[in-house]
Amino acid sequence: MTDEAVALNVKDELFWDPKVDSEEIAVSADDGMITLRGTVGSFRQKRDAKKAAERVHGVVYVDNELSVRILTKSRRADADLRGDVLQAMLLDSLIPTTVDAKIQDGYVTLSGAVDWQYQRDEATFVAGNVLGVTGVDNEILVGGDDAHTAGEVSDDIQKAFKRDAKIDADSLAVAASAGTVTLTGSVRSWSEHDAALVAAWAAPGVTTVNDRLVVTY
Repeated sequence: MTDEAVALNVKDELFWDPKVDSEEIAVSADDGMITLRGTVGSFRQKRDAKKAAERVHGVVYVDNELSVRILTKSRRADADLRGDVLQAMLLDSLIPTTVDAKIQDGYVTLSGAVDWQYQRDEATFVAGNVLGVTGVDNEILVGGDDAHTAGEVSDDIQKAFKRDAKIDADSLAVAASAGTVTLTGSVRSWSEHDAALVAAWAAPGVTTVNDRLVVTY
């Protein structure tokens, strides 16, 4: 598939997604690497645009350079915005109270510590959905579990890969050391890529995942 065809399909997918206003989004492609430029009305739309592009066959990487432009009527003072972000996270039972947020010019920085990566991801998702947020920087730390050896962590992740119908476990390799997991190999889609990361993060004892997976078609 040519770059022109991939870029056109990405544009069509952006238009097709009702959560994304694609009118001011420009798409370019270079050897399957997609670049998104332009403006959107919320951080959630910026995130959803990247996900939409990743769904397209032939896309190997998405460089999301979209800018978030908050309409004047939706702009919030940083103090008010911080209150809304903290309240939204407080109402989500997946996010522990150890997570805090700072706001500067609409940009959210999350800090604190959690036990699991899914809690970290949930905090990013919830904060990014708050009206007036222009970006999210997640500095939350994931705690480890010293009870599991590197070999046990690696074996557990490989077993999780084999259980997941989305993942071709034979194409992936796992290396673990002191809570850090490195994934290498090739996947057939971004959906498979994301499933592999979720499986790796779900293993007890994991504090960091180095993603070296390559999307190939």
